[in-house]
Amino acid sequence: MPMTDRPTRRAYAVWLVGLLAYAVAVFHRSSLGVAAVEAQERFSAGASAVSLFLVLQLAVYAALQVPVGVALDRFGSRRMILAGAVTMAAGQLVLALADDVPTAVAARVLVGAGDAMTFISVLRVVSLWFPGRTAPLVTQLTGILGQIGSVVAAYPLVALLHGTSWQATFLGAAATGLLVSVLVLVALQDAPDGTPEPATVGLAELRRTLAATWREPGTRIGLYTHLVTQFSGTVFALLWGYPFLTVGEGLSPGTAAALLTLLVLVGMAVGPLLGRLCGRWPLRRSVLVLGILALTATTWTVVLLWPGRAPLALLIALVVVLGTNGPGSMIGFDYARTENPVERMGSASGVVNVGGFVASLLTILAIGAVLDLRTPGGSTDYSLDAFRAAFAVQYVFWAIGLFGVLRHRRELRARLARDGVVLAPLHVAVGARLRGGSAYR
Repeated sequence: MPMTDRPTRRAYAVWLVGLLAYAVAVFHRSSLGVAAVEAQERFSAGASAVSLFLVLQLAVYAALQVPVGVALDRFGSRRMILAGAVTMAAGQLVLALADDVPTAVAARVLVGAGDAMTFISVLRVVSLWFPGRTAPLVTQLTGILGQIGSVVAAYPLVALLHGTSWQATFLGAAATGLLVSVLVLVALQDAPDGTPEPATVGLAELRRTLAATWREPGTRIGLYTHLVTQFSGTVFALLWGYPFLTVGEGLSPGTAAALLTLLVLVGMAVGPLLGRLCGRWPLRRSVLVLGILALTATTWTVVLLWPGRAPLALLIALVVVLGTNGPGSMIGFDYARTENPVERMGSASGVVNVGGFVASLLTILAIGAVLDLRTPGGSTDYSLDAFRAAFAVQYVFWAIGLFGVLRHRRELRARLARDGVVLAPLHVAVGARLRGGSAYR
């Protein structure tokens, strides 16, 4: 594949189109969450029904990752991003016109399906347009800048909803999706000129490709990396963090909102740093993963064992640590990129993306179940002890993720050794890099 040492202007232009498509996908993903109260009023539904929208949306997203990855290898990023944008626009159109819960659920299923097609397709664009050491940084920037979509959902969309109507707001969201689809159709190119087109393969070959993707230890360590680093921050930011801070820890709504904003800002600051570290020390990415896991589990342990309500400084520390989770999960996609050939990149990224979202979904459900068990009478006035018991379910997924990372790191290093790549001890590798030499020997 033709590739210069430095990214071209064309590469950045193509990436910006893909980034915009991803930001709009995040906007669609977040749009119902910021309109939850209005949704309950419109559909005469309780909080549990609105929660069902989110759970189903995440379930569809996770379930489609592998099929979308296989399709991505076959059809390329441009077609998949275009299909995702149109599908999400259709979902928002249905939601704008919906007046009952089943129709609204169907609308969010469409949004989840379109969302599932977007992120890993944009990552494939990054992999094909940017040189090896630049790709981890651009991947981190994609994940960070894409969150602008959630900001648009939290402010302009809410303002539009309060200033106009439900129907006008979500018709506008659908129109935004269609505009992005036109831009993708006109301006996005799968790969640099001269890159071979994906070959047409039959069902048997697709099965063999998917099996080869799964057998690759780099894919599996990517999956467990995504699982172990992503779910805690996602669950906290997406659903249970705000009630934990306000109901459990007794913070004011303004303080809790400020902490959730801090979580996003920390992720934006940490992401580029992790991207550069992955580019400099690609054989030491697991050290970053294990460090993030250790910080997250340790900080949560202190918070959960603190006698009484935790001090604000400790909660700030928790949020800062959780802010590293999202950027840490992106390291999983870097494993998929470097350890798989280009023809398997889509399916490998899809497999990786399953890990964190399945863990997040199961954790959301488990925390809700424990809170219900510890709070009699169907009340939502959860005690701090109930929150402590509920958030303790995270240790199960941390243990699963840690086991998977360590096991498949050992397998990956064994394969690299067979290929003639030998890891220097960590202190030797760091010293060599600081002196301008190689991190390998």
